[in-house]
Amino acid sequence: MRDPEPADSGFPNPPSGASNALAAEPSAYLRQHAGNPVHWQPFGDAAFAAAAARDVPVFLSIGYAACHWCHVMAHESFEDQDTADYLNAHFVSIKVDREERPDVDAVYMTATQAISGEGGWPMSVFLLPDGRAFHAGTYFPPRPMPGRPSFRQVLDAVSEAWTERRGAVEANAATLARGIAASQPAAVLRLDGPPEALEAALLGEAVAALSGAEDQAHGGFGGAPKFPPAAVLEFLIRHAAMPPAAAPDTARPDIASPESVSPDTATAARDMAGRCLAAMSRSALFDQLDGGFARYSVTGDWSVPHFEKMLYDNAQLLRVYVHWVRLGGTPEYPAAEAAGIAGLTADWLLARLGLAPAPAAGPATGPATGAATGPDAGVVALASSLDADTVIDGVHAEGASYLWTPGGLESLLGPADGAAVAALMNVRMPGSVSADGSPLHPGREVSGEDAALWQRVRPLLAQERRNRPQPGRDDKVVAGWNGLAVAALADAGAVLARPELVAAAERIADYLDRVHWRPAADGPGRLMRVSHDGAARGIGGLLEDYALCAEGLFALYGVTGHTRWYELAEAILDAACRRFAADGGLKDAAGESAQVTAAQGGRDGLEPFDGATPSGAAALAGALLTSSALSGSSEHRTLAANILALLLPPLAVRAPRAAGWLLATAQAALAGPIEAAVAGPDTPERAALHRELLLSASPGLVVAVQDDGAAPPVPLLRGRGAGPDGAPQVFLCRGMVCDLPTNSVEGMRGQLARMSS
Repeated sequence: MRDPEPADSGFPNPPSGASNALAAEPSAYLRQHAGNPVHWQPFGDAAFAAAAARDVPVFLSIGYAACHWCHVMAHESFEDQDTADYLNAHFVSIKVDREERPDVDAVYMTATQAISGEGGWPMSVFLLPDGRAFHAGTYFPPRPMPGRPSFRQVLDAVSEAWTERRGAVEANAATLARGIAASQPAAVLRLDGPPEALEAALLGEAVAALSGAEDQAHGGFGGAPKFPPAAVLEFLIRHAAMPPAAAPDTARPDIASPESVSPDTATAARDMAGRCLAAMSRSALFDQLDGGFARYSVTGDWSVPHFEKMLYDNAQLLRVYVHWVRLGGTPEYPAAEAAGIAGLTADWLLARLGLAPAPAAGPATGPATGAATGPDAGVVALASSLDADTVIDGVHAEGASYLWTPGGLESLLGPADGAAVAALMNVRMPGSVSADGSPLHPGREVSGEDAALWQRVRPLLAQERRNRPQPGRDDKVVAGWNGLAVAALADAGAVLARPELVAAAERIADYLDRVHWRPAADGPGRLMRVSHDGAARGIGGLLEDYALCAEGLFALYGVTGHTRWYELAEAILDAACRRFAADGGLKDAAGESAQVTAAQGGRDGLEPFDGATPSGAAALAGALLTSSALSGSSEHRTLAANILALLLPPLAVRAPRAAGWLLATAQAALAGPIEAAVAGPDTPERAALHRELLLSASPGLVVAVQDDGAAPPVPLLRGRGAGPDGAPQVFLCRGMVCDLPTNSVEGMRGQLARMSS
């Protein structure tokens, strides 16, 4: 397979003498703009100080490497010398990679939506030299279009307002900052009191609300554009796994309800999850040749993807498909079919986003990274994304690597097979993406003779596509997204019986430990958000990075039993609580930039809604819940319960699609979660007990496994060992109540069933 081209291929080198400070940045998106005649600077104090010294406004452009319209605006405006000259004369221009600085992206997205009524990327924001926004929009064309001014018209208007109406500009910025401050949940969220009881019936109401928003014909929720709802699917799978009409849990005062799950909502949850998972995997959203999911579909039936492929989407979806396998599937979407999708997605992650150690050019300063060439190539970390565009002869062509024509299929496969595959995969003329190109979109289950045909021709099609130019890859390593991948690969390896996936998860976890984590002897350690070429650079991690890394490490510990991962997860979680949950509040960032604080009116920011990834608050609640089960920490359980009780009730029914991970965590809390301690010698009998636990669909089930090389053991294992006959055994507990230990798989199954109900 041809390796992905560098993400900045097709862009010229920075011209000699240009005042553009992006060439050495770790972000591929920023480096893509290093050759622009615009005098770009990265986001930081120096750029804002330059604006203050020159008494000019800041032009802030936010995007990401895989963004098609970001490339379009770059070509039309930022590579244009006249436009660049105007920007350089009247503004200080700053480029931001939203994936590297989601804190910057979040506050200025709020400002953009308040000012223009729309949001998206590229984002174009005009700021005072202190960071407060006063005008904003998204994509601006080089010439006026109906309802949208040209970029040069916008620049002229902003420059004129800055020069002639400065007072009004500053007043608008102040008003906007106050409005953003007032909208921040961090201003009113208090986590230092006793938690309010969370009504379990709320979760059934969330299922009903989701049912009302479901597209039953095509799966998923809402209309086009349609995004894969990974966190919501995780909640639905957990809800479906709960036994119906469970008795109230008198040992859990933070959960108040006469019953756990009604049969109707459990069935509805399973059916909704199955319809969505089936529709996505049988569509063009899923790469039918190479595996992996695109970012979203521009059509409601998933037939026309927006072609960028993101690590965060594929890590979450891999875990969701694995959990569907664990749940047992449905007749309409069998577990075996989902297992195949999960396996292809895992292989795609490692083969196409995998970064392997690269030979060092000099003394080693850390594990450098290069492209991996296959699932077993020693991947140590995962890159962020593949681009939506393919650069062909210097021109960006959206989705070009993935498109087919009927004639092209017949030329490759012969008239009969070519015509049959075109019909099977809905490849027609004119094409669905361009006049002469369509992606492969079966739109239904491929079975019988169609399946036999597809298995015969798929290798030929895959090889043909490998020979094409490939989309660029953004090689930056984001801590939180790699944490998601650690959890997904660990779970996939366990459920699919593929130990090489668990080994890959351990290598990625080791990279996070060595490159991103900075322990401290006299206080909490620090997690760095981004690394490139084996070296961490830029800002410290955000709440989501700490929480998602902890989530991944806890999952990895449960699968491997290696105490190192539990200890690292607890260290990262402790640092997160000290940095982001001090003094009874909660915030997404620990004051990385004074300009971000100014833009949100001097208040800390907290985003309660899930975006492409779980919100930092939701991810923290999930990690705290797992930690409390493994460690016995009442402080962590109380903090998790407070986050759920304060954030979930306003969202569960009114906005469940934006609260998927809060709902999934609440479902785990309602289930207990059940705690399983696997103790005794490492024998085939212990491995069978452990594997049975890993195949359980019990929501949030927490597993601790005796690690003979570790001292001290994980708290859940303290005082627990082999049975009187020396045989391994399992201790199951829920709500501070434990059952007698058992040493048989059948006995353990019975205990799990009783404890769940």
